[in-house]
Amino acid sequence: MAFLPVTKEEMQKRGWEQPDFVYICGDAYVDHPSFGAAIICRVLESHGYKICFVAQPNWRNTEDFTRFGEPRLGFLVSAGNIDSMVNHYTVAKKRRKKDFYSPGGEMGLRPDRATIVYCNKIREVYKHTPIIIGGIEASLRRLSHYDYWDNKVRRSILLDSGADLLLYGMGEHQIVEMADALNSGLPISELTFLRGSVYKTKDISRAYDYIILPKYQEVKQNKEKYAESFLIQYQNTDAVIGKTLIEEYDEWIVVQNPPSPPLRTQELDQVYALPFERNYHPMYEEKGGIPAIEEVKFSLVSNRGCFGNCNFCALAFHQGRVVTARSHHSLVTEAEKITWEPNFKGYIHDVGGPTANFRQPACKKQLEHGACRDKQCLWPTKCKNLEVDHKDYVRLLRKIREIPRVKKVFIRSGIRYDYLMYDKDDTFFKELCQYHVSGQLKVAPEHVSEKVLAKMGKPAGDVYQKFVKKYYEINQRLGMEQYLVPYLMSSHPGSDLDAAIELAEYLRDIHHMPEQVQDFYPTPGTLSTAMYYTEIDPRTKEKVYVPKSPHEKAMQRALMQYRLPQNYDLVYEALKKAHREDLIGFDAHCLIRPRKMKQEMAKGKMGAAQNKSKQKAFGKTEQNNRPKKKTIRNVHKKKS
Repeated sequence: MAFLPVTKEEMQKRGWEQPDFVYICGDAYVDHPSFGAAIICRVLESHGYKICFVAQPNWRNTEDFTRFGEPRLGFLVSAGNIDSMVNHYTVAKKRRKKDFYSPGGEMGLRPDRATIVYCNKIREVYKHTPIIIGGIEASLRRLSHYDYWDNKVRRSILLDSGADLLLYGMGEHQIVEMADALNSGLPISELTFLRGSVYKTKDISRAYDYIILPKYQEVKQNKEKYAESFLIQYQNTDAVIGKTLIEEYDEWIVVQNPPSPPLRTQELDQVYALPFERNYHPMYEEKGGIPAIEEVKFSLVSNRGCFGNCNFCALAFHQGRVVTARSHHSLVTEAEKITWEPNFKGYIHDVGGPTANFRQPACKKQLEHGACRDKQCLWPTKCKNLEVDHKDYVRLLRKIREIPRVKKVFIRSGIRYDYLMYDKDDTFFKELCQYHVSGQLKVAPEHVSEKVLAKMGKPAGDVYQKFVKKYYEINQRLGMEQYLVPYLMSSHPGSDLDAAIELAEYLRDIHHMPEQVQDFYPTPGTLSTAMYYTEIDPRTKEKVYVPKSPHEKAMQRALMQYRLPQNYDLVYEALKKAHREDLIGFDAHCLIRPRKMKQEMAKGKMGAAQNKSKQKAFGKTEQNNRPKKKTIRNVHKKKS
């Protein structure tokens, strides 16, 4: 099966006069099942629809949007695999230099707020053609939401884009239902019944079993109302118990239908068996290809959904908490296919998903009654109903390891170490260390302060310490020298300077300094973002300390890399401000030294000439301590 048509000539070669749908995407065209656009297009194609693809259109005019003419059924619009604002800006709101979803990593090939811009360009030409938006950007902005980049509460993206319908979540069910409904002759305005969809109306008579959210003007002006609204949304992300949500604006009423059910194993298998080219379109070859495919080209998506539910992660809002997984046969078949791809060196990079070691729902109750509204599976402690079992995952990994041409199978998408520790059977833990780690395992404790962990929805620190101890014990028994690399986060809601210093002391004790620091990024759709904006925990209504000023966030970042000379002043200031001068000194427990010489120079106690003399003497001492080049040459000579 070839790539979808990307030019009018390619469409006509297929004998098509008009496409059914034109897919507009902010990413380059990559036909691989790790890219949402590829999945949606191939699913529609498998149901007999004609799809043409416009990747990264020039939004400064309408030419690219009219490339195939008016589609018979509508335009499908997505910003791409990640939110266009996250794609463009760091947490410090600085422009990124590279776009991994563009040819050669080139930046600037999509606009900010791509979904809105693309829809507005389509409307300039096609006034009445249906526009359906989806993807992560639309999904997480489906109702009013705090926007970090504007620092304000924005409306539903359905209104700002001018689109007719929004499909949220993973999308396979509702995209086909939507296409079949339009194909049957129903106007887009009549599509008010699709699960996993959001529509706008002026009459809510068709809605049923609904909850009315606080009005947009209320959540925009009142942070307590925002927290209340977000909590209701957060509690209605499950396909079994989720209700219809209604949000009133000045001119429209936005209605969110309940979530679409997650795909069952057989349905997942069918999706991943579709005829993907598993590569970027050849038109990008001369620019060096698409960097984003490198991480996923030789990886397997094993599951969807996550009951880990970290508060700073939007997965629960997008995919839901109920885990579904592909069959062994499906995954082994795909792995065998991968082994015959060009450039395959024998390494499967990942067998995972949102969380690699989740292969089944948290408990049997979830399948019939849905995920609990007010209780978590792993936080603050393990739920008594949680079923902890790695047997299926172990069998799967063994089968993939045995495939001819496969040298090694890695697990890179992350494991939940707390879930692993709750398993009384150590088989998976041992095989993880023995077969699936490449010298170092990356895990995400995120922090060490109990008050911060509680706001993150992460397990208590002692769980991680027990995991670390057991990891090194198992590696020692196996005779393997492997390490842990912890992912840690600064400036999360709840993290004050005391908590940041506690994290710095932990890094000192384990002799680790992160090469990069992950600063909390307030993206739409997360509980942590709601805390960041409102400074309230929506669940308890308690006040939450939030580091917001760039200077304090810089101090918290610097504390995580306290050894770097360029961070000295920030670390010194943070320790003084927190009254932790005990960590400034020459003892082993200190983070930084006093730098008395610098202080004396600042006070004028040392003359410039005296200082110059001292520096000269210091330079001589350094020089005297270095081995002489002549001696080194003599050693080499003797050896030869």
